[in-house]
Amino acid sequence: MHWQSLVDHQLPTLISIRRQLHRYPELAFQEYRTARLINDTLLANGLITRTGIAATGVVGLLTGNGRDSRTIAIRADMDALPIQEQTSLPFASAIPNVMHACGHDGHVAIALGAALVLKQIQHHLPGNVKFIFQPAEEGPGGAKPMIEQGVLQDPAVSAIFGFHLTNSLPVGTIGVCYNEACASTNELKLTILGEGGHGAHPHHSVDTIVVAAEIILALQSIASRQVNPLQPFVLTIGTIEGGYTNNAIADQVKLWGTVRTLSSTLRATIPEKIERLVAGITAAHQASYRFEYNEGYPPLLNNQALTALVAHSAATIVGGGNVVEMEPSMGGDDFAYFALKLPACYFRIGSGSADCTFPGHHPQFNFAEAAIGYGVKTLVQAVLEYFGVEDLEK
Repeated sequence: MHWQSLVDHQLPTLISIRRQLHRYPELAFQEYRTARLINDTLLANGLITRTGIAATGVVGLLTGNGRDSRTIAIRADMDALPIQEQTSLPFASAIPNVMHACGHDGHVAIALGAALVLKQIQHHLPGNVKFIFQPAEEGPGGAKPMIEQGVLQDPAVSAIFGFHLTNSLPVGTIGVCYNEACASTNELKLTILGEGGHGAHPHHSVDTIVVAAEIILALQSIASRQVNPLQPFVLTIGTIEGGYTNNAIADQVKLWGTVRTLSSTLRATIPEKIERLVAGITAAHQASYRFEYNEGYPPLLNNQALTALVAHSAATIVGGGNVVEMEPSMGGDDFAYFALKLPACYFRIGSGSADCTFPGHHPQFNFAEAAIGYGVKTLVQAVLEYFGVEDLEK
């Protein structure tokens, strides 16, 4: 039996696992039920496990035959989002206001599938495979604390694969990026402070809503006039909070936004550009401000050689015409922390179909479950190619 038949045989089990996870989603650092299911599955199939890493993270280790000292890792995130599901799926979330709206339930199923299949051909593996099930990718981030708690050691990991389902690609398609794959995520918090008063007498006040409006518009000039137009950059103000009633001048306005770049060098220059602009506008209006800028996940940079290996492996599974070179995403992923430490490839698994068109983070998101099989096969083939294992029978 060819090992790909093992994937086909496991697929109903993996779909069942995915649906269990979808039915009972858990938020960041609360993935206890999810972690138990993962750990029980790995132990039942003979892998060595470690639990409780960064609260809920799980690691499974599959040892090779010792002919290669290297260890390749596969990372899957496992947290859900605070979204009320609006699908009519029979396995829709049973937890109010919590939903697997980004496919992490599928990511867990794919990584578990790779573990189960590789276990059955373990004697052919020269080196080790480590399976990292990570909490809190949606925030505040579980990759960094898992690294700090030694997830890349004992044995030391040589390279790592990450992946994400995407409905922007049809099922049966694999997407790769040879350099930047995801943007940095940074948080902007700004409070404009003025002086309140009656709406009929604005000359006796400092109107923070007017100041905030000018700042919101002026912030976009950073992208249009202060950043090289060939460098991707996004600044979005997502929330505005201020004011009491229709005929009163607001004494303060709070703005909250996100800043995205693909360049670490550009990223480092943005806070000063923002604050210089805010300081000038508030001074012109005799207002003041409080400015807070928090750096989130760094840009995610793929290793070109490892990405080429994944692209070749994927072509073996889906055909070369179905391996697509993608543009980087301005979305972020804390897999970037792994990519800072060792060679990494973060690729995308097509999961779109006529019935699965909504993007991630949408309350009606669902993905074509056939994508699980393609994901497992691509990962297994990539592991085999990484260790130089030729095509084999079971």
